[in-house]
Amino acid sequence: MSATILLVEDNPANRKLATTVLEHAGYRVLIADDATTGIAVAHQERPDLILMDIQLPGIDGLEATRRLKATEDTVAIPIVALTAFAMKGDEERILAAGCDGYIAKPFDYKIMIARVAELLAGATGDHP
Repeated sequence: MSATILLVEDNPANRKLATTVLEHAGYRVLIADDATTGIAVAHQERPDLILMDIQLPGIDGLEATRRLKATEDTVAIPIVALTAFAMKGDEERILAAGCDGYIAKPFDYKIMIARVAELLAGATGDHP
């Protein structure tokens, strides 16, 4: 069975690209276009990994991550931040919020797939 990845991304072009790349790699992709929906989907579906955009309307991705990591049923799900703000100090903020890593945007699809596979291998012991 392939891993399920929740993609929380408000930009339609980024969402489409990431979904295409992930599905091509054999993953099942769930989509949320804001943090509130992403939190709800995470609790309902319990994905194997979450790719979380940081700059989201309303609740930002770091706050959404803090909320997911503070809840027993989602605390163990690896969360990878997707951010265009990969500058000095940002990595510390991202990790402090509970993210398990980050991928800088615009992302290189090979790096994204490798990072996803690496985290899934650590979290579940298997990946496609």
